[in-house]
Amino acid sequence: MMGLEAVGDLALHTILSKLEAEDSARAACVSKKLRASASEDSLWSHFCARDLDLSQPLDPHGNLTPSFKEGYQLWREAFHMYPWSLVKRVKKCWDKLRNWLTINFPEAESTLNKGASEDDIQELEKILKVKLPLPTRILYRFHDGQDFEDKHFQNSLVGCPLGIIGGYSFYNHLVTVYLLPLRQVISETKEITPKLDFPGRSKCVVVAASCTYSEKLFFLNCTSGQLYVGTRNLLDDGEMLPCVPNALISSVHDCSVDQQQDAMLLWLEEHGRRLENGIIKLRQEENFRSISQFPEESPLCSTAITNGVKVRASAVFVPEQATSQKYSFAYSIRMSLLPEGCIINGMTFSSCQLHWRHWIIRAKDVVIADVNGEAVVGQKKYCFI
Repeated sequence: MMGLEAVGDLALHTILSKLEAEDSARAACVSKKLRASASEDSLWSHFCARDLDLSQPLDPHGNLTPSFKEGYQLWREAFHMYPWSLVKRVKKCWDKLRNWLTINFPEAESTLNKGASEDDIQELEKILKVKLPLPTRILYRFHDGQDFEDKHFQNSLVGCPLGIIGGYSFYNHLVTVYLLPLRQVISETKEITPKLDFPGRSKCVVVAASCTYSEKLFFLNCTSGQLYVGTRNLLDDGEMLPCVPNALISSVHDCSVDQQQDAMLLWLEEHGRRLENGIIKLRQEENFRSISQFPEESPLCSTAITNGVKVRASAVFVPEQATSQKYSFAYSIRMSLLPEGCIINGMTFSSCQLHWRHWIIRAKDVVIADVNGEAVVGQKKYCFI
């Protein structure tokens, strides 16, 4: 102990900052010197930044606290019933989504509700007779889905385009998916699941849906933690498709182990990654904006340049129009003129018009369609491009 007393304050601070926050708190019980070092707010500022990505001493509701130490303690108290590593992971997931929305799509970010309380979650579980997986419970503790107001529908004749999951459009089919608040999870589940006929339906709750007129529904199996999306046969025979490989789901009800992850968390983490990396983007469609699920980065899309015109082709799976025997996809073609202009026979033009198209459509390197003809004929496609 005499050796410890001789250690300088800066060295002690460095040592404590390498520990977990709870270990530093325990070290404060060893001696007065360690108690003084472990109580410094600069140390807790480090823990808040490292664990919670906080640059200010904020509590879980976003309120300022007198110190970083008090703010950190409030976070731990608010989520004491959950594994701390999972809480940090869920916060990181939401931070990524909210940061992107704040910068690029603030009108959608404004529809996110504040976090639900433990009482709210327990009320849902009591009414629906389910036990939500741990990751989904924490996801709702941070944000209780989305809510829309009348003003969000004023600029659109097709519903609300502000779903944070986004979607796609083709012909008269328009999908934009949003996260349901708990009260709507209850009402939608009570209305829809009795109409379905498949084993285990009593353990499924509706967690996401399209806020536009084309119906698309997502169901979370509260026992397995798998997320499903309904197909064309949903109302006929309850047919659904899994959204995440089953092998990735683990320990959805076990607080005693690490690496809990259900399909809901994995789904939102992948969505945030695609937004952050520019794989999917915001697109303007007539008088409203929406997140487009059509990929815009290789290898998830194809590009080619002809005579100074760049053509990007991408496709998305459309589960609500598919069945387990026949899949359905929509494709988007986006064309843009390169800065140097269109070059034909050595001459440069500042504009051009498409007269002929040749699309080769493949599935797993097998050509399933070869469209070669005058362009563009037939019904106009609205593809958020």
